[in-house]
Amino acid sequence: MKRSWIIGLSGLLLNVVALAPAHADIKIGVVNASRLLQESPQAKAVQDALRSEFAPKQRELTAEKDALKAKQDKYEKDAPTMSADQRAKAEKELRDGNREYSQKVTDFQEDANTRQNEELSRLQSAIVAEVQSYALSQKYDLVLTDGVVYANNSLDITAAVLAGLQARAAAAAPAPKAPAAPAAK
Repeated sequence: MKRSWIIGLSGLLLNVVALAPAHADIKIGVVNASRLLQESPQAKAVQDALRSEFAPKQRELTAEKDALKAKQDKYEKDAPTMSADQRAKAEKELRDGNREYSQKVTDFQEDANTRQNEELSRLQSAIVAEVQSYALSQKYDLVLTDGVVYANNSLDITAAVLAGLQARAAAAAPAPKAPAAPAAK
């Protein structure tokens, strides 16, 4: 019994020693995904695109809100001199206007959130692809992101991945037009 226990223990130790060199060569990197989502040119382009897409509707809602406020102010100023029927009609118009405005704001927010989530999903996919591309090219065995409690700065590859995203954005941007050559005489 004692002999089989010693043989089993020595076999286990041999396995541990045999596996040790394999673990010594593991290359690990850590990436700060939130930093990439904030600082990448692709994220800035998405923010600008969403801002310009929804700016006209935002201006329209602001104008409607201002018009409702003006109606409310006029009603409060004129209410003492209005007849009961005029007051009732004005109050109904204000209620209906506020209800319509609230519905438009809710619809706008839902549309904006849906578009933002769509774009965020595309952006996250692009960032994941860039991290994977960088990890493969640099022969990383493991790249970690969110949920890392501590990582030595030497493991952080965020700057390198960000540089790759910037290069990809620069390559995708349209080239500036060259100045026209002067006409030949």
